[in-house]
Amino acid sequence: MSDAIEVTDLHKSYGDHHAVRGVDLHVAEGEILAFLGPNGAGKTTTIEILEGFRDRTSGNVRVLGEDPQDAPLPWRERIGIVLQESEPVPELTAAEAVRMQAGYYQNPRDPDKTLELVGLSDSADHRTRKLSGGQKRRLDLALALVGNPSLVFLDEPTTGFDPSARRESWGMIEALRHLGSTVLLTTHYMDEAEQLADRIVVIAAGQIVAEGTAEELAASVNAMTRITWQPSPDDPRPPGRFGWSPDEHGGAMIETNDVLMTLHALTSWATELAIDLPKLNVARPSLEDVYLLLTTETNEGGGS
Repeated sequence: MSDAIEVTDLHKSYGDHHAVRGVDLHVAEGEILAFLGPNGAGKTTTIEILEGFRDRTSGNVRVLGEDPQDAPLPWRERIGIVLQESEPVPELTAAEAVRMQAGYYQNPRDPDKTLELVGLSDSADHRTRKLSGGQKRRLDLALALVGNPSLVFLDEPTTGFDPSARRESWGMIEALRHLGSTVLLTTHYMDEAEQLADRIVVIAAGQIVAEGTAEELAASVNAMTRITWQPSPDDPRPPGRFGWSPDEHGGAMIETNDVLMTLHALTSWATELAIDLPKLNVARPSLEDVYLLLTTETNEGGGS
């Protein structure tokens, strides 16, 4: 499988400020990649270079086989972009907006099928000014998809959605996979990245600090599982070999990477003493935990 995006040693500077520092990035055709990073990390700059909206200082960039810095118009037709914020023409209906957008392309997707894909068929005849925030976001996606793109950039596609609308939007993004589109997704919702992405790339201080699946990222920072419970005041505390400590709620906590053996030893000890382990909970490290470790360590290491 070839790469839809190939980036090698990408740099972007603004005077003395180095926004992007030697980024290497590869996205395979048909892959959904989540590109994560805190504000000021160089994420937006990198994406705008990939989209052809910003020139780079140095490095090699190929997107769908072309250098986006001087790619021809036919290349632009193969790119779909959902911006973080946009405002459709208020006088047009949703259907009219999508049909107008389709007219800019030589081989567009059928507008009615595109509206159906994003769940807007029932609102096709509504003026865009009357659409809800979630419906407008669906329209944004329809406008990006009607050109039948090979590569779609989704910038914070579910910002402002309620939980139900976010879940529905995930289905739309998953549908892009079945259409054969490559997707580069940015989001501040870690559960969204974990649910949708084949692979996750984290950028901080202008550099890629980690990439892989959520499990691989957790292993890279040795993020441990927490076993917690709320012992009664009269209950004995486990022996020192468990390496337990008080947690922030006054309970007991064990951090471990050997979850099965630790749980077995802990419950065997409790059974032997005939005591309970109230509110026993096993919390594996979340992607958010891992992300914060990765980005905090980088910033503390002197990144800007």
